[in-house]
Amino acid sequence: MKHKTDHRIWASILSLFLWGMIVITATVGFAPKALALEYNKEILVEADFSGRDLTDSSFTKANLRQSNFSHANLNGVSFFAANLESANLEGSDLRNATLDSARLVRANLTNALLEGAFAANARFDGAIIDGADFTDTLLRSDEQKKLCKLAKGTNPITGRDTRDTLFCP
Repeated sequence: MKHKTDHRIWASILSLFLWGMIVITATVGFAPKALALEYNKEILVEADFSGRDLTDSSFTKANLRQSNFSHANLNGVSFFAANLESANLEGSDLRNATLDSARLVRANLTNALLEGAFAANARFDGAIIDGADFTDTLLRSDEQKKLCKLAKGTNPITGRDTRDTLFCP
């Protein structure tokens, strides 16, 4: 009788252990790739976010002057009213990002993807936009004209000319 009881106890323990492993595997296996982070109103001068996956994160009204976002995934990120003066956004993915009222003065947007970005009221004075793709980006007409004076190059990912994506004459 004792032998059967010991066997059942060990079988129950093994069963619980296996179910625990299944639950842990399922939880880890279905975890999102990147968690959206909030950096709203943070002072992040010279911060290094290069190469990071920051999909859907928020930097609303953050001070990001001279920060490095090169080759970062910034898809769907909110930079609403953020200070990105002299920030490095080279090769970054800014598709569907919110750049409304952002300050991108002297920012490096070389080869950046801005497809579908919302950049009304954004300021790009002195920005480097060689090879940037502005397809379907909402810009003020005066900023679009300023950018056309600087526009050159072809985006290495989409193969689109910067001037064409800005509808430059």
